[in-house]
Amino acid sequence: MRYGFIAAEKVDYPVTVLCHTLRVSTSGFYTWSKRPTSIRAKTTAKLRLAIKAAFDESRRTYGSPRIHRELVAQGFEVSKTRVEREMRAMGLLARRPKRFRVTTDSAHGMPVAENTLDRKFSASEPNRAWTTDLTYVWTREGWLYLSVIIDLFSRRVVGWATANHMRTSLVLAALRMALGRRLPEAGLVHHSDRGSQYASAQYRSTLAELGIVCSMSRKGNCWDNAVSESFFSTIKQELIYRHDWDGRAAASLAIAEYIECFYNTRRRHSHLGFRSPAEHERIYANPGVAA
Repeated sequence: MRYGFIAAEKVDYPVTVLCHTLRVSTSGFYTWSKRPTSIRAKTTAKLRLAIKAAFDESRRTYGSPRIHRELVAQGFEVSKTRVEREMRAMGLLARRPKRFRVTTDSAHGMPVAENTLDRKFSASEPNRAWTTDLTYVWTREGWLYLSVIIDLFSRRVVGWATANHMRTSLVLAALRMALGRRLPEAGLVHHSDRGSQYASAQYRSTLAELGIVCSMSRKGNCWDNAVSESFFSTIKQELIYRHDWDGRAAASLAIAEYIECFYNTRRRHSHLGFRSPAEHERIYANPGVAA
């Protein structure tokens, strides 16, 4: 088994290093490599190469369920248990999330909306319900704040913005991006927390002018905005906590690349049957085309 792992990994690492790490002799490995390879060994080696490639392609963020779905999509006939076992043997582990603090400022005297969404976190079609929130990223230059808007149909980030402040203009920038991209019809439900940015007259009037229904979480209840909270947990686990950011510009560029080039278009989402948001919307728009 150790020799099989070395054979699979020797493309990326020196054989001597691999042998030393796994406590086997290089001569023993080369003797083993000259023997006829069994069918099972060949299958295992091929599977491990595919697992490693899928893991790297996911930016080392996928656990065994998503890796399994990726392999099935490639035509492998393998169980999730087998994938989990091989990943464990290969030492491939996704990063665990860290906690982050709340940035909501609800201690204001501005009016708040009813919780119209009421934790209905699914939608039958695009642009029927959006959820939004903001969070922060520490850089050596100071705090960078991120605002996102997510379509509940596909979990796609349809609007986002970054800035060195948490003022209303930040969340408005994310909203304007979403509006420009999606052109929603009146009746769209827009859900946020009770933060002063979302309760501001400027933000609420923008929604009202377009016939968008304003919905807000109940006081101190983060579960009412669970989809946005989940996205922030994901991006922090898979991107933000993995780097020591020199400045806001670098962090902002990386966030943009993560959202547009990975999360929206390639990352498999468990809520969507392990499809990406883009694929989920593509299937909806073209139901006759196979997934």
